[in-house]
Amino acid sequence: MYSIFEQLLQKYGVSTYRVSKETGIAQSVFSSWKNGISTPKQDKLKKIADYFGVSVEYLMTGEEKEGGETYYLNDETAKVAQEIFENKELRALFDVQKDMEPDDLRALHNMALALKRKERGNIDDTGC
Repeated sequence: MYSIFEQLLQKYGVSTYRVSKETGIAQSVFSSWKNGISTPKQDKLKKIADYFGVSVEYLMTGEEKEGGETYYLNDETAKVAQEIFENKELRALFDVQKDMEPDDLRALHNMALALKRKERGNIDDTGC
């Protein structure tokens, strides 16, 4: 399992420190796995699999289950998730909006659209 974890770290250019901070799994746990002192528990495997967008099966074996089962519902969802994963500003926006009330989320969306229009020169500085 740890060799597959290391491959994922390398593939996505992240450190165990970053995975630790973003999943809540202590770095000492990763060290214990690496040194064969302990084996991962299911809840921690799930957190790591979710972090990298792979299945627990893949994390354990390096292979997906038969039948082509994938983590995401479709390729578009996988692409969006990857973009959020790779872009810290998008990740921050996603984190902020997760717990918003629908009215606040609509206001944030409208604000983002207004900024996009302004950037493209479709409106002047007054918003008209």
